[in-house]
Amino acid sequence: MTFALDRFDLDDFVAATLAEDLGEGGDITSAAVIPIAARFTGSMRSREEIVVAGLPIAEAFFRALDPQVLIERAVEDGERAETGRILLRVEGRAQALLTAERSALNILQHLSGVATSTRRHVDAIAGTGAILLDTRKTIPGLRALEKYATRMGGARNHRMRLDDAAMIKDNHVAIAGGVGEAVRRAVAAGIERIIVEVDHLDQIEPAIGAGATHLLLDNMGPAALREAVAMVGGRVPTEASGGLALDTIREAALTGVTYVSVGRITQSAPAVDIGLDFTAA
Repeated sequence: MTFALDRFDLDDFVAATLAEDLGEGGDITSAAVIPIAARFTGSMRSREEIVVAGLPIAEAFFRALDPQVLIERAVEDGERAETGRILLRVEGRAQALLTAERSALNILQHLSGVATSTRRHVDAIAGTGAILLDTRKTIPGLRALEKYATRMGGARNHRMRLDDAAMIKDNHVAIAGGVGEAVRRAVAAGIERIIVEVDHLDQIEPAIGAGATHLLLDNMGPAALREAVAMVGGRVPTEASGGLALDTIREAALTGVTYVSVGRITQSAPAVDIGLDFTAA
């Protein structure tokens, strides 16, 4: 099955990553130590409990350097994998597999880390009715992949790009001269989705009255969130955002908000421990 994401070229990503790693001289260690005809088999295993994301991309690195490599996938992206679980098996030219190993592991460890962190937050709000959203707090150049990983972890993608929707924040409001005026300008520009960051409860009515379609309730505690939800009365979706952590997200979700958004699931997710152990065939 072909791996495809909107506005993401897997072949270009693999080529650029390998070029960065190979440098001008290539993998001088493998070239010097491993006979060109040598073949290796190996298993990629999780060394902790994770949610898997990025296997098709990891596989692409092996295929780029050994088009005849044999790959057997043991799990699929989005699945939980316990400690010691085999994720995939590979068999092919030893030099090629060793050269691709680090690039394949780097992306798989990172994306699985994002998916694992995301799933923990999704589990934390289970049963509240709130939906977890990701943010644009992503590593430059990796947004499509990191937002793919959050989907594998159970979140819903928020804005992918600045042109997906207007998001009016405090600086926009300050320059425009007020929440209502900022929203009216967005409406006049013909923008259909207008998200407004609300710092104070008294901004709610001006924002909705001017045409906001979504309110981001920024850095509000549970009491303020409940009051805001009551004031909105279901007229537009509400989103709790800012300062939420794994130990506080459920309390925010229980206030009745439509969404909770967490930047740390992409911005601060630690890479998980996955290893690739080769055995001579």
